[in-house]
Amino acid sequence: MAEVLELLRHNPVFAGLPDDQIEWFLSQTQEVPLKAGQAYARQGDPADAMFVLLEGDFQWRGDLAGDTFVRDLKAGEVTGLLPFSRMKNYALSGRALTDARVLRFPATKFPELVQRMPELATRLVGLMSDRIREATRFEQQRDRLAALGKLSAGLAHELNNPASAAKRATSQLRDLSKRVRDASHELGKRHLTDEQRAEIESLEASLMQTDEHPMDPLAIADLEDQLDSLLRSHGQNDLWQLAADLARRNFQPAALERLFDTFDPETARTALCRISALGEIAGVLNEIESSTSRISDLVKAIKEYTYMDQSPVQNVDIVKSLENTLTILNHKLKKGVTVQRDYQKVPMLVDSFGSELSQVWTNIIDNAIDAMSGRGELRVRTFRDDDCIVVEIGDNGPGIPPEIQPKIFEPFFTTKGVGEGTGLGLDTVQRIVRKHRGSIQVHSKPGDTCFQVRLPMASN
Repeated sequence: MAEVLELLRHNPVFAGLPDDQIEWFLSQTQEVPLKAGQAYARQGDPADAMFVLLEGDFQWRGDLAGDTFVRDLKAGEVTGLLPFSRMKNYALSGRALTDARVLRFPATKFPELVQRMPELATRLVGLMSDRIREATRFEQQRDRLAALGKLSAGLAHELNNPASAAKRATSQLRDLSKRVRDASHELGKRHLTDEQRAEIESLEASLMQTDEHPMDPLAIADLEDQLDSLLRSHGQNDLWQLAADLARRNFQPAALERLFDTFDPETARTALCRISALGEIAGVLNEIESSTSRISDLVKAIKEYTYMDQSPVQNVDIVKSLENTLTILNHKLKKGVTVQRDYQKVPMLVDSFGSELSQVWTNIIDNAIDAMSGRGELRVRTFRDDDCIVVEIGDNGPGIPPEIQPKIFEPFFTTKGVGEGTGLGLDTVQRIVRKHRGSIQVHSKPGDTCFQVRLPMASN
């Protein structure tokens, strides 16, 4: 007893308490010797005791919502159930990593402890607060990793599509380049006048131009039929594929007729093959440009979304921040969500801490998409109100029931099923908005839910 009394006197939790109080505490405890690997508390068992770790190394370990949580403890720490805690069952299993000793204080004695040792009770409440903060940090980190995983999967899909298109286009380009070389070699064998060469080059140039207004599919089909009929009238019965390629590039029958009027059939055929191949190359190059531009836009959006290589606090354009978020979430939006934008055309800069505002928009928009089951209308509006920037994000989903609206910003509150959400999304949103000296409100009824975020304008 004297040895344990001395250990408690030097324990920060008990230091400075009167000896008679510590002696009473010891009289209510049971000293439990443990072998390495032996448990002093098991996950799921009723939480019925507080433990003072006297000697040895210890560990709490267990599964929390599918993730493994591990926390190492040393001699001197106080753990287990604490006074005023609402814990009903041990959330983790506590084990000794080495041969060890613990003091077990029964929870049934907590009321008397609070009466006899009020200072100790106050210190234990502080320990419980630290424990809650630690658990919250773990949950928040897990939530961020889950969100990052979802975003990464979507971005991988978004990047893969244009990358695959560019890869296919380069493969086509090799085949088209060979067709151009073969046709050029064949034309080189023929004695063409300068005027004839100029005619071919003029037709090639017309097909290399980019048409900003794609033709209607029915118009392309009609043009293809006209070109195919004209080719057949000149004895070219096997060039139906070439007719389709030329139609897609809006090659007109008059130009084709002029070509056969200018050249003999074989020369005209060879020239058409080269003209068609060059036209297809123009289309392939446009596709590669479009695909690589899409990749570049996504990378730029990711960089701006995360504010990489920038100072912790900077002026952020709210509209650009929202658009970057919409770009990042495009893989979810394009499945059936239409976006209605209403941006007031005035400068909208706020002081932001890195990418934190991006997390706000991501959480709200992602929740809206889920509420609409991936199909519906998302409304994004921005405007100035005195010295504040106001962002409204709305959807036409089923709405938030009135009875749970007051709870949606509470930590750990969620309406999603087990494993689908931690309930930290909107709590995180509210904390970030308040950190930016702003406010957030929600108005919801069936078919119309709107989150309104108010943020002070940038100071410079």
